[in-house]
Amino acid sequence: MSNSISDKNKQVSYVKERLQIFLEVLDAIDPETADVEDIDNLLKIIDDLEDKMDQFHHRDKLIEE
Repeated sequence: MSNSISDKNKQVSYVKERLQIFLEVLDAIDPETADVEDIDNLLKIIDDLEDKMDQFHHRDKLIEE
C-alpha cells in the first residue's frame, strides 16, 4: 500500500505529474487508429485522478478538524 500524501505541495505535484502522463498518452493516440479501448484508458486515468483528488480533499478536511 502506498503512503498517504498529506502535504499540499506534494498533492499538487502528484496531480501535475498525473496530468502530464494523461497529456502524453493523449498525444500518443493516433485519431485515425484510436479505438474504444484507447478512450477507456483515458477515462480510467481521469477517474483515477478524480478519486485521488477526492482522497486529498477528504484528508485535508480531517486535518482541519
